[in-house]
Amino acid sequence: MQPLTLRVLRVACIAGLAALGACGGGGGGGASATPPVQTQAYFDGTIYSSARGASLTQPVETASVTHHTIVLGGATLAYTATAGHLTALAPGSGAAEASFFYVAYTLDGAAPAGRPVTFFYNGGPGSATAWLHLGSYSPRRLATGMPRTDAPTPYPLVDNAETLLDVSDLVFVDAVGSGYSEAVAPNINGTFWGVDADAAVFRDFVMRYIAVNQRQSSPRFLFGESYGTARSAVLADLLESAGVEVKGVVLQSAVLDYNSNCALTARLVLPCTGYVPSYSAIAAYYGKASPNPAPGALPDFLAQARSLAADRYDPAVRANMAAGAMPDASLLASLQSFTGLPATLWQGQLNMAPDSFRSFLMPGTNIGRYDARVNVPGTAPSTGDDDPSSYLITPSFAFRITDYLSTELGYTNPSSYTLLSNAIQTWNFAHDGRGLPDLVPDLAAAFAQNPRLKVLVFDGYDDLATPFFTTEGDLARLPQGDDVVVRSYVGGHMLYLDDDARPLAKADLAAFYRRALGT
Repeated sequence: MQPLTLRVLRVACIAGLAALGACGGGGGGGASATPPVQTQAYFDGTIYSSARGASLTQPVETASVTHHTIVLGGATLAYTATAGHLTALAPGSGAAEASFFYVAYTLDGAAPAGRPVTFFYNGGPGSATAWLHLGSYSPRRLATGMPRTDAPTPYPLVDNAETLLDVSDLVFVDAVGSGYSEAVAPNINGTFWGVDADAAVFRDFVMRYIAVNQRQSSPRFLFGESYGTARSAVLADLLESAGVEVKGVVLQSAVLDYNSNCALTARLVLPCTGYVPSYSAIAAYYGKASPNPAPGALPDFLAQARSLAADRYDPAVRANMAAGAMPDASLLASLQSFTGLPATLWQGQLNMAPDSFRSFLMPGTNIGRYDARVNVPGTAPSTGDDDPSSYLITPSFAFRITDYLSTELGYTNPSSYTLLSNAIQTWNFAHDGRGLPDLVPDLAAAFAQNPRLKVLVFDGYDDLATPFFTTEGDLARLPQGDDVVVRSYVGGHMLYLDDDARPLAKADLAAFYRRALGT
């Protein structure tokens, strides 16, 4: 890949676009879809709040538009960045629901009808999309050097050799109550803090964006991370039901069935079977497995770890939980060999939770939850609140997102950009009659409506938040014939931060888009 250069050319744009007719952005059934004002550089004086009860009385649809170039593989791509707000409109009535903050990157000179458009969003719930925006496949990214912990901060913003802009237009959108997105009265932010309400308002944003930007003929893709994958399952089904075909869905670090992950239940009522292969991958990274897999042998090692987990560990844990049956010495020895934890630890805590594993693997060292390869000296309790793979990178993302928006994209706002709201504390996880959601049926319903749908799943071996083996089990419940491809790499929850994993993932993404588009 050739070195990249970026040239920012801020130019004045037209003050508005031709008004759209009755296509009604949010499925509004004839509601007006007045497009936003676009301007060269925009100071947005609106004060945005992430509080549960907050709402805007009058949303403003104005965007800053800037023009840039990036060099990829010796070819210069000219593109336009649009940063501002669009209002999601309620189906039927066309009433304003929420003002979504988004940044879109569109390739100049490309015919919109055949040009894919991909909608990106993070999870949480309550997370802004700064992580995907500045970490993954936009034209600019933060150079974090993960899993290193000694890189100077704030991390520099660099040209992104793995941007997806050569494949698709990109729209990064913040959930209601995060970033600069806020509900519109009489709604409040909390109105949309639940599985179903959140997916529905995202549907209405996507439909509004399509209508305002005249992208009705563009192939549509969804890219969600973490809880964003749960959102994607429902959103894909809702869009298909609304007559908006989705070509492909990318699930980054998926959580589809909350009831299959032992760390997401109120107490340990499930076997932690899905974590055992992750424990094995992490043990191998630290040289704790015995024997440790040779370079290049990790896939075979993890195939054996999957068999150990499913065939021997899972029945033993269930018997232990049901009747106190103790595991045999052979299983304990195998667990020690694969995970690096002494057999005595496994005997005393057979249903090993991920936070316990973090505490026991390397005494005196705090290892990460989102990326267990990240470690710092210390004995801080591994509760998920003291995760070096999170707190080491968060300040750089918080600083760079507002700096980048104002200095390169021409959008400035006096409010604090909310990286993570407290939405999760009151989130309504109920869905389809269950207290914790199972989104596999929603994804299956999307496939049923659109048999041409394609799904690509990315997992990191070293992720202790959404373990790859649990995701594989959830996906196995989909009907035979559903088109799902799973790709796993050495890396964490945000595996795109890894300089080795990101190029591999970009190549797989490009192949996925070609297949979804029939090219």
